[in-house]
Amino acid sequence: MTIAERHRQKEPQMTYTIGCHTMASRLILGTGKYTSFEHMREALETSGTEMVTVAIRRVKRDGRPEENLLHHLDRARYTILPNTAGCYSVKDALFTAHLARELLDTPLVKIEVIGDPETLFPDNEATLEAAASLVKEGFTVLPYCTDDPIVCKKLEDVGCAAVMPLAAPIGSGQGVRNPHNIRLIVARAQIPVIVDAGVGTASDAAIAMELGCTAVLMNTAVAEAEDPITMARAMRYAIDAGRLAYLAGRMPVRLHASPSSPMEQLVAAG
Repeated sequence: MTIAERHRQKEPQMTYTIGCHTMASRLILGTGKYTSFEHMREALETSGTEMVTVAIRRVKRDGRPEENLLHHLDRARYTILPNTAGCYSVKDALFTAHLARELLDTPLVKIEVIGDPETLFPDNEATLEAAASLVKEGFTVLPYCTDDPIVCKKLEDVGCAAVMPLAAPIGSGQGVRNPHNIRLIVARAQIPVIVDAGVGTASDAAIAMELGCTAVLMNTAVAEAEDPITMARAMRYAIDAGRLAYLAGRMPVRLHASPSSPMEQLVAAG
């Protein structure tokens, strides 16, 4: 098989599916923290994203249409992934998920049940309970959780469409703090693994993709960059580069040096 033929075989792997949605872009962007709706729209367009998250509890449903976040999102262009951000109990998360389905007419929901207001770490036990309940009701559930392989497996077993382990605390920009755990989660999962939270710059996104993640979800890294539009472009390239590097298969890590020109390949001097 030629190199070109191998490339053609790998190319379809650049797409992935969640529920009934198949996407080419593996970059998912949030819609919060931008200085204006105009900046948000430009960043989304530049990033090439096809899925965006919306915090339902922060959507302004009264007043002028221009003040409503949903007014500024092209539903024909973007798949909206509503999330339950700001929920601290199973009851609140379930209520918000039902509100999202009614408002947006979609079974998609990103479940967040926060366990601590300082670290914003998810409450894994409550998340699992909420996820199981919503799956039974026909929701396509994407749960935000810690980078715990056991928790991720349990979420998969109850029927979640993907798992979304954090890379680092929300909005911290610390990057992938525990690549070993992410690698374990990817190796065991039979559903998409989407790194969510903690990405700070393009190299962080590339690392997540090189570990084999299906996609990366981010918000603050783009919205709070000095130039959000340029950062959105950088993230787009980083996601693609990381995915291609994963498909290519990196060289082995060695303890000692390995010459670029091995002695046995050198032509003896006359």
